[in-house]
Amino acid sequence: MGIKIGIIGAGGMAAYHIAGFRQAGAEVVALCDPNEAVARSAAAAHGVSRVFGDAESMFAALPELNAVSVIVPNKYHAPLTLQALAAGKHVFCEKPPALNALEMAEMKGLAERNKRTLMFNFNNRARPESVAMMDYVKNGEAGRINSAQAKWVRRTGIPGFGGWFTNKVLSGGGALVDLLHMIDLSMYLMGYPEPAWVLARTFDDFITDRTFKGPWGIPDAVNGVNDVETAAHGFVSFKTGQALSFQISWAEMVQREEVSAAFQGTKAGGMLRRLYGADGVDATATDLCEFYTQDHGRSSNRVVTVESDPDMGRVRSARNFVRSIEGTESPLNTPDQALILMKIIDGAYASARSGEPVKL
Repeated sequence: MGIKIGIIGAGGMAAYHIAGFRQAGAEVVALCDPNEAVARSAAAAHGVSRVFGDAESMFAALPELNAVSVIVPNKYHAPLTLQALAAGKHVFCEKPPALNALEMAEMKGLAERNKRTLMFNFNNRARPESVAMMDYVKNGEAGRINSAQAKWVRRTGIPGFGGWFTNKVLSGGGALVDLLHMIDLSMYLMGYPEPAWVLARTFDDFITDRTFKGPWGIPDAVNGVNDVETAAHGFVSFKTGQALSFQISWAEMVQREEVSAAFQGTKAGGMLRRLYGADGVDATATDLCEFYTQDHGRSSNRVVTVESDPDMGRVRSARNFVRSIEGTESPLNTPDQALILMKIIDGAYASARSGEPVKL
């Protein structure tokens, strides 16, 4: 009997989750959202037969559900995940894992006690170029990775004004929590070491300037709250002696949007980078995936060629969740890693408030 999955949240990411689940052979049997009209529309678009207004009703009506995906504003990640885990379901949750490390620790603990799979949509790990680079790292070709640099910067990329993205109570933070993917990917390549301390600064320039709004996100909310950062810069030192620097922004005076993770190892280094064009992924956008070595005393830059993946690993990430439940693939991420990531995020915000390094 195949795995049956319910979707919590009718947002745009549902399409990728559903596609990945179905590729893995799972059956998507229900979709729930407090806005039932939106839920019905999304269910019809994706061929999902059952619609509910809340997760509790879905669980009561469909006890055969094996798993759920959680696609809601950040504030509700932990409550809905905990509710699903308590009901005996496996959970695939959108990023960030939670509002803070305390919530993440509670989610991790319940998943372990109930022996359920808990994963998060760190989809950039599933991009073909990331998979290829990780193969080099796993094979030992990079040696020990000493340092890495994580970057996701935008010039005009605030995802709406006054909505949940810019309201700290609902989001937990701004650009840092929204665009944490490259921090996660860099640490994934580094072996997800335990952090020792973090030093960070955040900036809220342009947070009310609508000329810095991006072409995605949600509509502006009249009289809404805009109390999160637009940029975060920081440095993490790990107990292993490794180091990571990061630059994350929605709105910052850069040439154009860049998404990249670079690393330097004892045998080789590497770079994964997308430079967006003026209109996103257009003719002026460029992708780079390179592995840097010294071959017989000469510098060698190895270009890594992979298949195109316009959804940036989102479908493959969801597919991996189902196969992890089945035991046919290893999970691309774990609750232990998610907890480390949230400790770093919490520490970065604490450091920005105090102006001092924060021990983790």
